[in-house]
Amino acid sequence: MTGIPGLEDKGIWLAIPFCSMYIAAILGNFMVILVVAMVPTLHKPMYFFLSMLAVTELGVSIATFPTVLSVFLFDAREIGLDACLAQMFFIHCFSFMDSGVLWAMALDRFIAIYNPLQYGTILTNSRIAMIALGIAMRSIIVMTPFPLLLRRLPFCRSKLLAHPYCLHPNLIQLPCADTTVNSRCGLFVVLSTFGLDSLCIALSYIVILKTVLGMASKEGRWKALNTCVSHICAVLVYYIPMVSVSMIHRFGKHVPPLLHSVMANIYLLVPPVLNPVIYSIKTKELRKALCQFFFQKS
Repeated sequence: MTGIPGLEDKGIWLAIPFCSMYIAAILGNFMVILVVAMVPTLHKPMYFFLSMLAVTELGVSIATFPTVLSVFLFDAREIGLDACLAQMFFIHCFSFMDSGVLWAMALDRFIAIYNPLQYGTILTNSRIAMIALGIAMRSIIVMTPFPLLLRRLPFCRSKLLAHPYCLHPNLIQLPCADTTVNSRCGLFVVLSTFGLDSLCIALSYIVILKTVLGMASKEGRWKALNTCVSHICAVLVYYIPMVSVSMIHRFGKHVPPLLHSVMANIYLLVPPVLNPVIYSIKTKELRKALCQFFFQKS
């Protein structure tokens, strides 16, 4: 595994910001999960979906943290193939779940604005649980073939990874055998998960915008749009780095390795750090619940 290209001798100094971001991500998302579970006023569909988002981002952070720490802090750069494939599985699995939850949150906002009177009867606890189960099962099913397909290939070329963790686009460049099947499967899964989710999110917001513009009250329009701001920020924070990383891996063969590394780290580190902050700042009810939770505990 490699750290930041050109900064290999600065590992101990790079460990400080990386560890700080991981601690912020893990604590921030854990607090969101805890507060939503403990505060009865947050037992609503919107906050259940938010806690799901926190779980997926906690999963991504925990999946990458051990190897990032070992590379930057202890200069331990070797990883076994089976461990690497397992890490790849969990990173991408939680990433697919992340995308699915963002789609579910867009559905939540769509129903809340398009049909507010039926909001509570449509998004019942049992239906939310089924959505969560469906998102998890989809991610596990689409990711299961990838470690199996890679495990059968001979790794006799360079065994140098581009990051301090294992990603599928990086791993399929290493075997000295035909990886066409792996590449096509990867493209199919990306389109059927990230692509489909982003399309559904876009369609949801087209209908939301049309509904909001049809409201008579200016105050009502502003209030409705304001409930979507946090989710829109979360979508942008997630999808922009993800699309950038995918494009660089597939088409940026002559892009400097430093850019590969920086974009991959932004994709995996920035959303788990920023999303708890975004929702805490922009969502008054969550912010109030966090203050009450800490005040009561103190």
